Amino acid sequence: MDVSSRIRDGLRDARRRLAGPERWSRRRIVGESALALCLAALAGGLSSAIHGGVVLPGLEAAAVLVLSPLRRRFPAGVLVATSALVGVSPAATLLLLIVACSSGRRIIGAGRALFAFCGGFAAYLAVTQIAEHGDGPPLLLGLFAALFFMMTAVVPGLASRYWYQRRTLLQTMQERNTQLLRERAMVAGQARLRERQRIAQDMHDSLGHQLALISVHTGALEVDPALTGRQREAVGVLREASVAAMHELREVVGILRDGVEAPDHADEAQRAARGTAGVEALVAAARAAGTTVELRETGEPRQLAAASDHAAYRIVQEALTNAYKHAPGAPIAVELRYEPDSLVVEVVNGPVAGPPSDEVVSGGQGLTGLHERARLVGGMVHTGRTQDGGFRVAGVLPYGAAEAATFVDAGDDFRQQSRELPPGDGGPAGTTRTGRHPVGRRDGWDVDLKVAERELAMSSRSRGGGIALGCGIAFAAMVLLVVAAGFALFFVAGSADKGMIDPAEYEKIKVGTAEQDVRARLPKGDTFLTTGLSGKGPAEPAGSSCLVLMSSEVGDSLKTEPVFRFCFKDGKLIEKKAYDVER
Repeated sequence: MDVSSRIRDGLRDARRRLAGPERWSRRRIVGESALALCLAALAGGLSSAIHGGVVLPGLEAAAVLVLSPLRRRFPAGVLVATSALVGVSPAATLLLLIVACSSGRRIIGAGRALFAFCGGFAAYLAVTQIAEHGDGPPLLLGLFAALFFMMTAVVPGLASRYWYQRRTLLQTMQERNTQLLRERAMVAGQARLRERQRIAQDMHDSLGHQLALISVHTGALEVDPALTGRQREAVGVLREASVAAMHELREVVGILRDGVEAPDHADEAQRAARGTAGVEALVAAARAAGTTVELRETGEPRQLAAASDHAAYRIVQEALTNAYKHAPGAPIAVELRYEPDSLVVEVVNGPVAGPPSDEVVSGGQGLTGLHERARLVGGMVHTGRTQDGGFRVAGVLPYGAAEAATFVDAGDDFRQQSRELPPGDGGPAGTTRTGRHPVGRRDGWDVDLKVAERELAMSSRSRGGGIALGCGIAFAAMVLLVVAAGFALFFVAGSADKGMIDPAEYEKIKVGTAEQDVRARLPKGDTFLTTGLSGKGPAEPAGSSCLVLMSSEVGDSLKTEPVFRFCFKDGKLIEKKAYDVER
């Protein structure tokens, strides 16, 4: 029982170690299995075509089948093992490309990656030397081995590592950019909330006190027996206006302080009076003050959403207020036009009869507030002069509620926000507008966001930059390979003169000629091209010293090399032979 439990625990631990920290999904399992089978079949087929037989190709296919899925868990070890396998048979070269890409991405640390790739190259070079049985010059074999390993392992590994690090950097910058935007919006919201609370407190302390005094004094004045009926009616209008102003001030203070309207204890009739139903009361109050006002309603009246209904009331109220202040005595025309898709509110006053009064107090924010109020409900407001010198205020409001307010989303593209309004344009000093709301600056944030914006924009605008860099690396490696091949050919051509003769020259040399004369006509043969040729032909004469040279002509088979041998003894040429040797 204990033995079986230990076996199960051991198998479970081994499976956990092989799986690694990443959980393999079904899609990954199917993909890795298909890739391993394809690589194994390709390696086995190429090995069978090169070496022949069944045993060696089968072993290579089995090795590829095992190494392919293990590259994710043990990248360094699989890289070394695959490099050694490629040294035995080039059929596994495609696996080396894939393993190099995976190792470049997964090996943590530049030092470990360098050590792993150096170990892979050492394994490949050692196995290559053993597989060649020591034939050929080691320097030339090492040079070509280095170039081959660089093209099949180093370049793919560097490209994969670059792509992985670049993607990780961009993801980190995007996350940091999102966090900065979120924190920035939070800080801006807190700053706005504090400012709104301060404004609400000032309005409550100053305007509330003044309106309360007006309401008390007008209430006392209204019951004064000395007033005439006309005067008492005017004082009553003032008292009702002051009470309504106090209710509206309470609502505004609640919105500024908490962002929501204060609890409205007014009845349904009072709330309706602050909508389109209250426009007639505004007109009546204006007429009572001595102003000529005409009210027209066209179309079939329809029910409006509460926000649009209140916006229509505010447009008429503000337009009448502007007409009182800037065009006193001018006739005013108010029109409510119920269109099929929207309500059109239009207020037009005539030209000013005389020069404008210098005592007019205006904050310059009334019309701006109308534009903002209409935008929040999905409508719009137009203001401007008329042809006869008057002034026109027209608003278009939807019947239903519209979602027009948009706030900063942490997942928004920062580049789109920054393009909506240049920094510092349209906002007070020390603030930056993103087109959605004013945002307070914070040390270091603007620089960080600009860096992130530039990098992200460069990545999205030129996704081919990484491909160009990878192609540049591959091109540089190809140039290096061509240069190295040129030097190798130059070296081989120079060495050929030291170890190669023409067959006609071989025929001219006669047996019995003095050794000194023969050696003067022949090259010295001290070149890597003749390495391994001695001892492969017929037995040499006893006590003689022989010189083996290559032929300048190509043999009948690619596996054999035609050579000439000259044997000397007692200062004379005692034998010369021409034969083929196997490389």
